[in-house]
Amino acid sequence: MLRHAMRSVLVLVPVLMGLSIAHAHDLWISREGRRNAAGEWCCGEGDCFAVPGDQVRISSSGYTLFGAENVPFNEAQPSPDGIYWRCMRPDGSRRCFFAPPQGY
Repeated sequence: MLRHAMRSVLVLVPVLMGLSIAHAHDLWISREGRRNAAGEWCCGEGDCFAVPGDQVRISSSGYTLFGAENVPFNEAQPSPDGIYWRCMRPDGSRRCFFAPPQGY
């Protein structure tokens, strides 16, 4: 049930925020050909969205998104635009996560 609820939240957030998902693709994530540690492309059509800063908590072990998903520091990549970004696979699982440098 929690997994379903988290997936629903992650799917609805970009819609509710009214942000253009294509924005990330037109900018640096796509242009720079960013990949995750497994070598997967971070973005494909419609799979990256900005995560509001107030939905990200930083702890000693990494980032918590939307109060549910944990991203270890070693799985986060630097975000040059100062925005948190989450890119997902078709099943909703995280493909890439970008975070602004500390103190940005």
